Amino acid sequence: MRKLGLIGGMSWIATRSYYEQINAAWQKQRGAPSSAPMLIENLDFAGLARLESDEDWAAAAATLIASGQRLEAAGAGMLVIAANSMHRVYREIEAAVGIPVLHIAECIGEAMAADGVTKAALVATHNVSTGSFYRRRLVAHGIDLLPPDLAEVAQIDRIVYDELVCGRATRDAERLLKTIINGHAQDGAEAIVLGATELELVVDIDANILPIYSSTRIHVARAAEWLMG
Repeated sequence: MRKLGLIGGMSWIATRSYYEQINAAWQKQRGAPSSAPMLIENLDFAGLARLESDEDWAAAAATLIASGQRLEAAGAGMLVIAANSMHRVYREIEAAVGIPVLHIAECIGEAMAADGVTKAALVATHNVSTGSFYRRRLVAHGIDLLPPDLAEVAQIDRIVYDELVCGRATRDAERLLKTIINGHAQDGAEAIVLGATELELVVDIDANILPIYSSTRIHVARAAEWLMG
C-alpha cells in the first residue's frame, strides 16, 4: 500500500485542511470508515514564517530536508509540502530524498493549462507573490500573471500571518479578499490563484466573480490521486 508523507505545520491550519481533504477523497473512493495512509510531521512554524535572508532560507531548507528524510525513512513513497512559500526550497529537498516531491505550483499550472486559462492574478503572501520560484512554474504553462501589487501583498501578509494561521477568519478579511479579486477581474484576469493555503478560510472557492484555483485543493487532489494509485 502506498503511503503519503506530509511535511506540515506551516501552518497547522493548512495542515488540517490537507489532512481533512485527503482523507475525504480517500473515503469517497474506498468507503467508510476507511482512512488514508499518511505520515505527518508537524514542524514549528515560528522559525519558518516570514523568512527574508539567504541564511534564513538555508536554515529552512535544512529543516525541511531533515523532515523529508525522516518521512522517507518511515515509509513514505511521496512527499507533499503543505505550504506554498516553502516550495522556494523545493529543489534542495528533491535532491536530498529518494522519493518524488509533488510541487504545488506545477500542479496548479497543469490544472490551469488544461482549462485554457492564459491570464491570471496570483493572490499570495510576499515570498510567493514576488518569488520567481513560484511564478515561473505557472508561466511555463502559458499563464500570463498580473504583476504583484505590493500594497495588496502587505495586506495579504497581515491577514495570513496575524489572523488565519491562528484560525481567525474575519468578515473584514472576507470583504478585503472580495475587493482584491474584483479588482483583478477589472484588470483583465481570467482566474485567481490562491497562493496561500490558509486563504480558503476567507475566500468562497466555488462562488466568485472569477474561477478560483485553490493551491490547497489542487495539491490535495493530486496527492490523493497518487495515493489511491
